[in-house]
Amino acid sequence: MTTIDKPWLERRCARVRAPNHWRAQAKRWMSALVAAAFAVTAASANAAEAPVRVYAVKNSFASTKEEVVDAIIKRGLVVDYTAHVGAMLARTAKDVGATKTIYGDAQSVQFCSATLSRRTMEADPANIAFCPHVIFIYALPGSPEVTYVGYRPLSRPGSRQSTAAINAVNALLDGIVREVAGKK
Repeated sequence: MTTIDKPWLERRCARVRAPNHWRAQAKRWMSALVAAAFAVTAASANAAEAPVRVYAVKNSFASTKEEVVDAIIKRGLVVDYTAHVGAMLARTAKDVGATKTIYGDAQSVQFCSATLSRRTMEADPANIAFCPHVIFIYALPGSPEVTYVGYRPLSRPGSRQSTAAINAVNALLDGIVREVAGKK
């Protein structure tokens, strides 16, 4: 064993060394912290894995789209725009060298709730990114008897007001889509 001829260094070294039971406890705490970090990461990964909510409906595309529009209007809202996504992809397929037909038909319906949009943007002006609200409808080629309807849930960390307003928009979108899908 070496002797330290500087007493202040010896006292300092003695303070740094921890008894074995402290080391064991520190390992348990570190394990708990690592587990918590993995849990948070897993929760984030699960949110990232399901960026959209989609429901299958045994109905034609045209009837399902009509039900979406009716559900929007029934809530006192107005459809601002309908994007014909399937037609655009079919029209541009040759230009981009695509050969696969993705949809039998696909559209997204855009609308806004003045009340919810105002509440959302008053809470945080950057929430303008969430307007207009969008619901999509699509059918796959070869399966015209099944149509899919869904939306992308909004999420953004922020104030309680912002989170509450965004949750209200999500509830509106979910209510419309679930009504059309018969999942009230």
